[in-house]
Amino acid sequence: MQKAAIDQRSGFCEATGIYYSKREHVKLPADPSLTLPNFIFHHHSVDPTATAYIDAATGASLSYGQLKTQVFSFAAGLSSFGVQPGDVVLILSPNSIVFGVSLLAIMACGAIATTTNPLNTPLEIAKQASDSQAKFIVSLPSLIPKLPKLLPLILLKDFDKNDLEHLGIANASLERNSELDRHTLASFLAKRGFPRFAIFSELLQSERSSVSSDHYGRQDDTAALLYSSGTTGTSKGVILTHGNFIAQVRILTRVEEIIPWALRVYMCIIPMFHVYGMAFFAFALLAKGSTVVLQQKFDLVETLRAIEKYRITHAPVVPPVLVALAKSPMVQKFDLSSLVSVGSGAAPLSKEVMDAFTKRFPHVYVSQGYGLTESTAIGANTATAEEARQYGSTGTIASNMEFRIVDVASGTPLPPNQRGEIWMRGPTIMKGKSTRLGFLLPSWLISQFQ
Repeated sequence: MQKAAIDQRSGFCEATGIYYSKREHVKLPADPSLTLPNFIFHHHSVDPTATAYIDAATGASLSYGQLKTQVFSFAAGLSSFGVQPGDVVLILSPNSIVFGVSLLAIMACGAIATTTNPLNTPLEIAKQASDSQAKFIVSLPSLIPKLPKLLPLILLKDFDKNDLEHLGIANASLERNSELDRHTLASFLAKRGFPRFAIFSELLQSERSSVSSDHYGRQDDTAALLYSSGTTGTSKGVILTHGNFIAQVRILTRVEEIIPWALRVYMCIIPMFHVYGMAFFAFALLAKGSTVVLQQKFDLVETLRAIEKYRITHAPVVPPVLVALAKSPMVQKFDLSSLVSVGSGAAPLSKEVMDAFTKRFPHVYVSQGYGLTESTAIGANTATAEEARQYGSTGTIASNMEFRIVDVASGTPLPPNQRGEIWMRGPTIMKGKSTRLGFLLPSWLISQFQ
């Protein structure tokens, strides 16, 4: 195909009916024997003393050197506990430092992570555990009443008084100790349907020889099974590979705009169990050495306090958070001068909200994006401050991606300025969707959004 056949303004090629990205093509790793954890920790030069994660509520932090050690130590611990390559491990937890560690550790030992919302009902969680054929659960003591029974349980923290009070249980041993002793804990869990368990802190002590940082694996191996309802029917497992996530990291971090990645401090309010939060805060930003400040959930005052305290520079959010920042009088009580960029995704952002926000924060640019779980959160986005000034736009097609806009009735590809169904193709498109029967999609992802 001749280059002249592609319209330079829109990227549309009449001969193929495809919209090509106008951005620079990103070179992806060619090595088929590459996993996401190895890509993050061995293909990037990050200062090991730099801070990777900060818990906004407690002030606890983890350096990049500690993060790498914990990921591969916990991976070894998971293997010693019986987790095998290809096993599905369900994570049920709000945002936390150990959530990020767990995701990468599960993938580092060759297993598959599936995540779900802690606010889901026990029935919804059990359904996903069954549908994904999960063999292990990673969660918190306070969430035990929601967990499917009989599966081996890995607790991200020890029981404490608050956990037992939350569960409505009194225990005399806590009058003498801050944590339950092992025997009491084993008895407690066995009575509630969990005869086999381990604790994160114990598994960290495992010998790393069982899972080295060069653990075998391939880019086309499944890394995560994330559930998405799409537009119709019940939720189905979206099969995302190590290669999908590696491409996502490379595409998301291709531009060094305004502030170098290693000097950026990101506010993480988006749930890490969602592809939007996972893609940014558990993978892409860690590959570039940014600092991530974690909140379990959005609380306006706590968010404002964290922005001021930790000098947050970037805050990917959803539209309701942007509304609060634009309109709440509480904002005036905090120093938010460090903020450079706010990203909005997951839902449309109105011009009214955009105007109100930019009036209050003229020094902050608002970027938007479009993506799906099925595309590993990649599709289109505003990658620079200049692009972000095109209010109402979700940006241009991401590097390495191709779009078609198709007439719903006829299936005919449409030229610019026509309304139709979006089809996407590229290296971040899912391997397929998982059901009991299982099936794979063709090379084009039909998004079914018009």
